[in-house]
Amino acid sequence: MAMGIDNVAPLHQHEIVESTALLDEERGQDMYGSVTPPIRVRNHHQSTFAKRIKYYIPSCAWIPNYSLSLLGGDFLAGITVASMLVPQSVSYASALAKLNPVTGLFSASIPGIAYALLGSSRQLNVAPDASLSLLLGQAISDIRHDYPDPHGAEANVLGLDVATVVTLQVGLISFALGFFRLGFIDVVLSRALLRGFIAAVAIVIMVEQLIPMLGLTQLMHELDPETTIEKAAFLLQNFDKSNCLTATVSFSALFSLVALRYMKPKFKNTWYIHRIPEVLFVVIVSTILCGVFRWDSDGLDILGAVNIRTGSTFIQFPLQRSNLKFLHRTTSTAALMTVVGFLDSIVAAKQNAARFGYSISPNRELVALGAANLAGSFVPGTLPAFGAITRSRINADVGGRTQMASLVCSAVILLATFFLLPWLYFLPKCVLAAIIGLVVFSLLAETPHDVLYYWRTQAWIDMALMSLTFFLSIIWNIEVGVIVSLVISLLLVIHRSSKTRMTILGRIPGTDQWKPLKENPEAEENVPGVLIVRIRENLDFANTAQLKERLRRLELYGIDPLHPSEEPRRDEASVLVFHLADVDSCDASAARIFYELSEEYKSRGVGIFVTHLQPKVQKMFEKAGIYDLLGYDAFRENVADAMAIVEGELTRKSCFVLGSQLG
Repeated sequence: MAMGIDNVAPLHQHEIVESTALLDEERGQDMYGSVTPPIRVRNHHQSTFAKRIKYYIPSCAWIPNYSLSLLGGDFLAGITVASMLVPQSVSYASALAKLNPVTGLFSASIPGIAYALLGSSRQLNVAPDASLSLLLGQAISDIRHDYPDPHGAEANVLGLDVATVVTLQVGLISFALGFFRLGFIDVVLSRALLRGFIAAVAIVIMVEQLIPMLGLTQLMHELDPETTIEKAAFLLQNFDKSNCLTATVSFSALFSLVALRYMKPKFKNTWYIHRIPEVLFVVIVSTILCGVFRWDSDGLDILGAVNIRTGSTFIQFPLQRSNLKFLHRTTSTAALMTVVGFLDSIVAAKQNAARFGYSISPNRELVALGAANLAGSFVPGTLPAFGAITRSRINADVGGRTQMASLVCSAVILLATFFLLPWLYFLPKCVLAAIIGLVVFSLLAETPHDVLYYWRTQAWIDMALMSLTFFLSIIWNIEVGVIVSLVISLLLVIHRSSKTRMTILGRIPGTDQWKPLKENPEAEENVPGVLIVRIRENLDFANTAQLKERLRRLELYGIDPLHPSEEPRRDEASVLVFHLADVDSCDASAARIFYELSEEYKSRGVGIFVTHLQPKVQKMFEKAGIYDLLGYDAFRENVADAMAIVEGELTRKSCFVLGSQLG
């Protein structure tokens, strides 16, 4: 309780000096009048700055607070994922992207380090992906065809230049999308489109990898089929020319990979069997057998000596004179890879966030993924890197609980890059193709389930979108298939959002309540010529473009879904009442359309009332001149007030007509 002035005890001289000094200190001045920063304000600013730094750079939060008790799980998870990624990354780079195998290893390590420092997902593993590597490989192949020697040394340098400029653009686009807060794109694209894309990628990969698995690579270079259909025809026509040793080794490796993957879950209690990386196991065994029996002398293609340096230096600025000429030609591919890679990454990140109880920001993820690819682009020839659902799930299952698992994984891959590659000299290239063949099984695993689900739920639009993506990607190419389906998907979203959600209200008998006719069969329109419309969403430029047409349809046809060629079922309204309780916001374009709508109805002699108007919308209507047009009496608190005026006016007119007749 505050005390009165008379109750304040007198202060002694030294107490006055101390109180003044304390006041001056809080005010930012010392006893001698010099200005010093306010302690509490300065601490508050420091605290806010620290929070912002930890938010935008998550490693500043988790590294200082890292617990050694988590190191065991993170270390095991990092080694496990690395043992998968080493052979997979070599396969993606050499078999899909048609690049030096070491580029895949750098792509699996450097972006992962950058993401671990900037990313907010604790389990997401960022590395090359099969579908994106395939897109990159197709872009490189298209450009190589413009040169006289598409398979020589100059073509290898060209491939590195294209890969570098694509990865740079992927990083810039991802970073820009996150910076401008466009992370909502993950909810715009439908699952059907992605499923069609993934199924098409799986088929394209399967067709392309059957060629090296059958030992037909050299013949393919001579005949040079381009499209997936041409490559499938090439396989059928030249199947009898397959190399028996290559086919035996590759399909034996593929069978072993599939068998090990399905057998491991039966040994959950035996950790050294359950945790064995089947890909690494097959790579080691096939390399040893090839070295012992010298299958390479019998015509089996092997990895051979790999040059660790992909360019003139390990690190160089991404944009060079040699790759600038490919910048414009690869932008569309980079944009497509960014969208597809981000969607896969955000799904994996959200799954792990829900599993372990923390939040994910799509915008921050875009920035982190962009920075990861920008960092990777400084190593010539690196592939675009994003998160993957399977790798991230394995990372979490094995024990990864923080981003330290990604750092361990990247460190192990870098060690393998510099010290273990010579040991893979006798690795059969057809085994790398078999490893990618295993990826096909994973990509196609959920497709039958989705097809049956769409069939069972009669989701014909989703089924058509998935089929369109799939067939266009196979018949034409993946980029065209995805872009066409993406445009159609966005058009469907725009079409649905452009229809203002509104309904006709009717009166509940014996009450002053008005409810939607569709939801309440007992509600009825008991006043002829009066149309009460409830708009059930915010008004903006998109959903008000068709407001006039939709309102006119309600006026003439009601809530029944009739074709416009039918004769009108209702008379034109003489009074129109808007119920706007659900409208919390209205932009300038929507207010302008509402003004024009009101002006049109007023010119027809139709009375207009606006009820349940929210304060924010009221201010916009005043600025737009709607109040001046309709008059302040047209704005009522609720429908009951408006209907009381309408019914009173109708009663007055009836009495006037009756009096005239009697007179």
